[in-house]
Amino acid sequence: MIFDINDIRELLKKGNIQWSGHILTRMQQRGMKVKDIIECIFNGEIIEYYPEDYPFPSCLILGYSNRGEGIHLVCSLGQDNVWMITAYYPDKNEWLKDLKTRRR
Repeated sequence: MIFDINDIRELLKKGNIQWSGHILTRMQQRGMKVKDIIECIFNGEIIEYYPEDYPFPSCLILGYSNRGEGIHLVCSLGQDNVWMITAYYPDKNEWLKDLKTRRR
């Protein structure tokens, strides 16, 4: 099942969101707030799909915080929920300036 950013946004609007312990720990370590992650989804775009992920297909979203910082968010859709997996600030050594393209 391939989904798009609007599918994710609709589930968020309904409040159908599940936070993994992993993302909550990483957000705390990286100084990210829940509002940063939500903003990332509403102004962002899917830049990679991982259809083989288990238990649900997932994707990588590039979005921006209210402060204009690029954020990468990995989330999946399943059981009528958005499952938040991890979030991080893209490493400039791993990503090109557009934050969408991996350095090879």
